[in-house]
Amino acid sequence: MNTTIDSAVPRTVTRVIKGMPATDGAGVELTRVIGQPAMPMLDPFLLLDAFRSDKPEDYIAGFPPHPHRGFETVTYMLAGSMRHKDNAGHEGVIGPGGIQWMTAGKGIVHSEMPEQEDGLLEGFQLWINLPAEHKMDAPRYQEHAANLIPLETRDDGTQVRVITGTTSQGTTGPVSQPLTEPLYLDIHMAAGQTFTESIPETHNAFIYVIEGPVTANTIEDQTVQLHRDDLGILSTGENLTISANDNAVRFLLVAGKPLNEPVARGGPFVMNTREEVQQAFEDYKSGGF
Repeated sequence: MNTTIDSAVPRTVTRVIKGMPATDGAGVELTRVIGQPAMPMLDPFLLLDAFRSDKPEDYIAGFPPHPHRGFETVTYMLAGSMRHKDNAGHEGVIGPGGIQWMTAGKGIVHSEMPEQEDGLLEGFQLWINLPAEHKMDAPRYQEHAANLIPLETRDDGTQVRVITGTTSQGTTGPVSQPLTEPLYLDIHMAAGQTFTESIPETHNAFIYVIEGPVTANTIEDQTVQLHRDDLGILSTGENLTISANDNAVRFLLVAGKPLNEPVARGGPFVMNTREEVQQAFEDYKSGGF
């Protein structure tokens, strides 16, 4: 049965998650939002790290060469630049507003190092699981600079950067991943505006507030305010409504189709069984990546 966005079942905020301070790589200070005790994962999302600092000592050491197998890493930069380099000869710089969608597949060794010695470095890394039958696919990349990511401007001035998925207005992002059918939007709203967007009913979804506060409905038919760096887990449903009150706001809206498969983690490897994780470690140590 077809429904319009106005008559669709609303999605509400069921939980608000606070990120926890963490250190990764060679000492990069960041905030771990998904992949921490309060939110170990939201299928198919395994991890969400946010980094934001204008202090070089917080980020300058970067992420020296390290392996991955069995999932995808999605790096989205808001400010500053990161240089990516891997053992297959791929190298590039992710600049402000750019996206790198890396499918690690059967295995890759890469580094992510700041392409700057001072100034603000801000962005996100999201890990997305791969289904069992695709965990050993060949590694690949989808990389797009800021000018290649569509910017949708709505009638009220709301701006939506569409990284992947298709909005209710028909704008489609450049990244394609049919295995999890992700939606990844970066939304800017002026004070006093309301944003409504369709989300596939099958998908798990969340919002992450970059600049707030934003107001959303809760499952108890009340409202909740989410502030900067709050993650809001969304209920099932077909559309989301978010409001900006006295301030301009910015937030991410991310959704993906759950895989509903066993998850076995071992540091940089995410497989379906402990035996597969152990095999990944052995393959890496023997130079099989």
